[in-house]
Amino acid sequence: MKKRLVTSALPYVNNIPHLGNLTQVLSADVFARFCRLKGYETLYICGTDEYGTATETRALKEGISPRELCDRYHAIHRDIYEWFNIGFDYFGRTSTEAQTEIVQDIFNRMDKAGYVNEHEMEQLYCPKCERFLADRFVEGTCPHCHAEGARGDQCDNCQTLLDPIELIDPHCVVCGTTPVVKKTKHLYIDLPKALPLLESWMENASKEGFWANNAIQVTKSWIRDGLKERCITRDLKWGIPVPKPGYEKKVFYVWFDAPIGYVSISANATKDWKKWWFDPDNTELFQFIGKDNIPFHTVIFPSCQLASGLDWTMLHHMSSTEYLNYEGGKFSKSLGIGIFGNDVQDTGIPADVWRFYMFYNRPEKSDVTFTWADFQEKVNGELIGNLSNLVNRTLTFVKRFYEDEALFDAPIDSDLHAQIVEREKKIDSFMERAEERDALRQIISLSSLGNKAFQAGEPWKMHKEQPEKAMSLLKTLVYLIRDLAVMVQPFMPETSLKMLSFLHAENTNWNDLGNWEGIQGIGDVSLLFTKLEDSLIEQLRTRFSGSQEEREQKKTKELEKTMDQKEDQVSLAEQFASRVVLKVAKITNVEKHPRGDKLYILTLDVKEEEPRTIISSIVPYYKEEELQDQNIVLVSNLKPANFRGEKSYGMLLAASDPDAEEHTTCEVLFAPQFEVGSVLTPEGFSPVEEKLPYIKADHFFSMPIYTESGVVKIDGKPIGKDGVALTAKKYLNGPVG
Repeated sequence: MKKRLVTSALPYVNNIPHLGNLTQVLSADVFARFCRLKGYETLYICGTDEYGTATETRALKEGISPRELCDRYHAIHRDIYEWFNIGFDYFGRTSTEAQTEIVQDIFNRMDKAGYVNEHEMEQLYCPKCERFLADRFVEGTCPHCHAEGARGDQCDNCQTLLDPIELIDPHCVVCGTTPVVKKTKHLYIDLPKALPLLESWMENASKEGFWANNAIQVTKSWIRDGLKERCITRDLKWGIPVPKPGYEKKVFYVWFDAPIGYVSISANATKDWKKWWFDPDNTELFQFIGKDNIPFHTVIFPSCQLASGLDWTMLHHMSSTEYLNYEGGKFSKSLGIGIFGNDVQDTGIPADVWRFYMFYNRPEKSDVTFTWADFQEKVNGELIGNLSNLVNRTLTFVKRFYEDEALFDAPIDSDLHAQIVEREKKIDSFMERAEERDALRQIISLSSLGNKAFQAGEPWKMHKEQPEKAMSLLKTLVYLIRDLAVMVQPFMPETSLKMLSFLHAENTNWNDLGNWEGIQGIGDVSLLFTKLEDSLIEQLRTRFSGSQEEREQKKTKELEKTMDQKEDQVSLAEQFASRVVLKVAKITNVEKHPRGDKLYILTLDVKEEEPRTIISSIVPYYKEEELQDQNIVLVSNLKPANFRGEKSYGMLLAASDPDAEEHTTCEVLFAPQFEVGSVLTPEGFSPVEEKLPYIKADHFFSMPIYTESGVVKIDGKPIGKDGVALTAKKYLNGPVG
C-alpha cells in the first residue's frame, strides 16, 4: 500500500472562512480519516496562506504589522477548524523559515535550468513612498463602468479584471499621492518551455489519478489556449525575498510561493518530510481544492516541480469541487454574505450535523445552493428520520426483548447480509476515488435498506411467532449499525464514536466491514440528534440574511434602541456605565501623521489580542518623548473613524481649561496608578460583562465628563477602579473629552 499525502487548498489568512471555503478542508479531512481507517500511512497537512498584497494592504489599513494580522487570523482559522473536528496531522502557515528556504531553493534550480526569464514593463510608481506599487496598492476610477474605488487588480462594481495603469485618476492607497508610470523589471516562469514536460506528465497523471472532470477540462483549456510566461515577482515588503541581484526590493508573487506551502508545512510537521515529497514510487498525492484554484495545482505548481529537476512526489488525484452558493446569491468573503465559520458555532447545531449536510450536498459535479429549507429537510429526513431512526428503533427493541447472549448466538440473515456487503463494496469504491457525496448518499441508502428490512420483518410480531427469524434479522441489523458507524466516521466522527459505544465496538475499522463477529452486547442507547424545528430555522434564516456588516449594524441598532429606552429611567452615571468602555492603555509608539500637522498616530497596548491605533490632535501640546510609554485612558468602544487616510480605533481622554478658547488647551489624563488593561467606571458601578456595541461620538459627548478639584467625574461620581480615582494635574476644574 502506497503512502497517502493529503492536502487541502491553503485558506487565505485575512478573512474568516465561510461554508464554501470550508468545503475543501472538510473534504480532505473525510478522505484522510478514511485512509487512516483503512490502514494507509497518511499525512494530512494544511495551513494559512499568509503572504501577498491583500495581507499587506489590510494590515496597513488596520495600523498593525502583517505578522500581527496573520497571527490573529491564523488563530481564528485554527479555532474554526477545531470546532468542525477537522483532523489535520498538522495545521501550519506559510510565513516560516522553511517556506523561505524551500521556495528560494526551487526558484534557484528553475533559474539555473533556464526556466526563469526577465522582462521590463511599465508600472505605477509612488514618488512619495518611493516604491513601485503592487496592484492592490492602487485605487482609482474604473475605465469600464466609471465606479470610484476600483482596485488595481479588479473593479468590484463591474467585476472587470484590471491593470493598474488602466485606472482613471489613480492614487496610492498608502499616502494618496498620484503615481507616475515608470519602467521596472520582473521575473517570469517560462511556462511555454516547460509545456512538453507538463503535457507528458499530465497525460498519465490525470488518467491514473482519475482527476475530477473539471480539473481535466480546465487544465486542457489552459494548454489549448497556449501557455504564457507568468510573472512571479511583486513590489511588496511582506513576502519571500527574491534571491537574485537587482531584485532586493521585490518578493515572490504569492501564487508562486503558496502551493510550495504544502511542502514547507510538511517540513514543519515532520523531520521525515522528504519521504513524502521525494518518494514518488511509494507515495500518492491527493489534493482537494475549489475549481477556481485548478490551474495553480495542475499547471503552475507541477511546472515548477518539473522545471526544478528534482524527483518530486507529484499530483496523483485532484478532487476539485464546483461552487457552494448561498440562497439568493453567492457566498462572499469580501462582501460578508453567507454563513461563516464563527456563525455556525453560534447556531447551537452540532458540528456533525453541519458536516453531514455539507457532504450530502457536496458540489462534486455542479454548483450547489445552500438553503435553510433544504438543510432542515435533509437533517430531519435523512439524518434523523433515516439513520438515527434505524439505530434507535433497532437497539432499543433488542434491549427491551432480548438477552445479549441469546441474540448473538443466532445466525445472520444471509440474503440481507449479501445485499449489505455488495453496497459496502460500492461505498468503498466511491471513497477510494474521493467521491464523497456519492459515498455518503450510498451510506444513507444502506441505512434506508435496514429500516425497510426492520419494517418488513415486523420483529414486534416475529419475536413471538417466529423467534429464530426475528433474532436473525435483528442480529443482522445490529451488525449493519456497526458497519454504518464505521462508514460515517470520516463524515461525522463524534456520531460514529457514539454509535460504536452503544455496541462496545470502538476499535472497529474499515477493514472489518462485512466481517460480522465480536459484538457481545448492547450498552446504554440514546438519541443521536435533535430535530430542527421550524421556529429555529426561521430564526436562523432571518439572522443570517444580508451581509455580516448589515447584521452587525442591525444588532447595534437594536442594542442602542434598548439602551435608549432605559435611559429615561436611569441616572447619567448609570447610562455612562452601560454605554461606554474606558480602558487603561500604554502608548508603545508615537509617530507624526504623514498628512496631518497636528496629528499623532499612537499605537497602544490595551492587553488585547492585538495593539490598537488611535489618531490624536495633540502635536501642539506634547513632544513624542513626553507620550512614549505613558499610560492613558482610552474610550475603547468609540466608533472607528478615519483621519486623513488613517483609521482611529478609539480616543484618549484629556482635560482642558474652561476659560480658554476651545481647542487651545489640552492635558492628556495620564494614568500611572492603574494597570494596563484596567476598565474604569463611575463609582458604584462594575464593568459591563458583555461586549458593548460601538458608541457614536455625539452620544459619548452627550454625557459630559469633567474634573472637580482634580478628580475626573461624571454626574458627581468619580471615575476609577477599586476606590482609586482618575485625576488631572493641570486643569483641576473643567471639561474632559
